[in-house]
Amino acid sequence: MRVVLQRVHEADVTVEESIIGKIDRGMVLLIGVAATDTEEDIHYVADKCATLRIFPDEQNKMNRSLVDINGGILAISQFTLLGDVSKGRRPSFINAADPEKGEKYYHLFIERLRTHNLHVESGRFGAMMDIRLNNDGPVTLVIDSKNM
Repeated sequence: MRVVLQRVHEADVTVEESIIGKIDRGMVLLIGVAATDTEEDIHYVADKCATLRIFPDEQNKMNRSLVDINGGILAISQFTLLGDVSKGRRPSFINAADPEKGEKYYHLFIERLRTHNLHVESGRFGAMMDIRLNNDGPVTLVIDSKNM
């Protein structure tokens, strides 16, 4: 499982001109599910996102987690994160999970985030989405369960 995490002041996701998810201060998570992922990957990445200390404390040092600040998450499925561009000019998505597994694991990932008592909004799996966000920092990190 690969997640691109962005710390934000606010963010929203729109499908067919309707906002379906919106958060204030927190994180936007772009989530890619690999064909080889297991539920252990889901737990590792979701728990890491919820508890990663990337928010500033009183001394402006990154010492607070999303849980600490009671922030929100906007979770967006994005299979293209598993794209391989090492050969040719078109990405290969052979490493991405098939749609059935991808959707199942995406929803399990969101459920795992909610076990941390976080406000989680989401996009719509498989839909064309417009994501609007106001980066904070910017702080952008990549978390990959294959690096655990």
